[in-house]
Amino acid sequence: MLDPRRRHFLTLLGGAAAWPLAANAQQLARRIGILETIPPQANAANFDALRKGLRELGYDEGRSLIIEYRSADGRAERFPALAAELVRLNVDVIVTRGTPSALAARNATRTIPIVMASVGDVIGTGLAVSLARPGGNVTGLTAINTDTEGKRLELLKEMVPGLVRIAALYNMGNPTFALRWKEVELAARALGVESQLLDVRKPEDIAPAFAAATAQRAGALLTSVDALIQANQRTILELAAKHRLPAIYPTREFVENGGLMAYGVSYPDLYRRAATYIDKIFKGARPADLPIEQPTRFELVINLKAAKALGLTMPPTLLARADEVIE
Repeated sequence: MLDPRRRHFLTLLGGAAAWPLAANAQQLARRIGILETIPPQANAANFDALRKGLRELGYDEGRSLIIEYRSADGRAERFPALAAELVRLNVDVIVTRGTPSALAARNATRTIPIVMASVGDVIGTGLAVSLARPGGNVTGLTAINTDTEGKRLELLKEMVPGLVRIAALYNMGNPTFALRWKEVELAARALGVESQLLDVRKPEDIAPAFAAATAQRAGALLTSVDALIQANQRTILELAAKHRLPAIYPTREFVENGGLMAYGVSYPDLYRRAATYIDKIFKGARPADLPIEQPTRFELVINLKAAKALGLTMPPTLLARADEVIE
């Protein structure tokens, strides 16, 4: 039988031996930096989709995986400092959303892999050489589809009979929206509708933009997806209701919070797919060799309560095409 003092000594020895093992396990954990437009609470659906995708691929957050989340809170000018902070933390990969976020990360590092969960014009902004072979340290997914803006405008025209003038709420300080605005102008001409640009670059621009749309007798509103728009979602919804402007939004969250209609890519689907890029990079793939994927899943969401408040009768053909109808 062991002397109790001897048993105590062995227990301490075993515990001491475990400490470096625990430290080594922590050092071996992969570290992901998230460079986001909005805080995690407001971005829950997308962030949860990314984490779920990583779990399904075998990554255990808190053990084999550490996530460093940084939000610009709707202020794109904050991205460079936040990107530099993630580089100083020596993360293994940086996940971005939106063109300003991706550009800030690429400008901060040319060695740490960058995975775009969603981005606009990757070629025109210089983020990639081509979709098939991006080159450099940036890859991931684009939310751009060449006819998305035209499709959204068609849906608004179907929703609002006799629509003559459309206003577009875009942050033209975001380099991807010059291309999208051109698409709106082309689609509007094809549909026989006038188009009005509402250029919003800071929160203080939003209320005057709605006043300008009303003054010019816009009959409906097209909104973009952007850090500024996301961070000021509630204000935009309230002003659209106040000015009685039927609006189509870029993501379903707007409709879930009282907006009329949304059409666009499924962002949770993009984030879930971003996890596969992270996994490939962790297993040795180079971002330069991983093709940038285009969206494959789009969704139309309609809020009947919002339509009733605006005095709109929803066309049955539109309801039949909806992926979800909120009553």
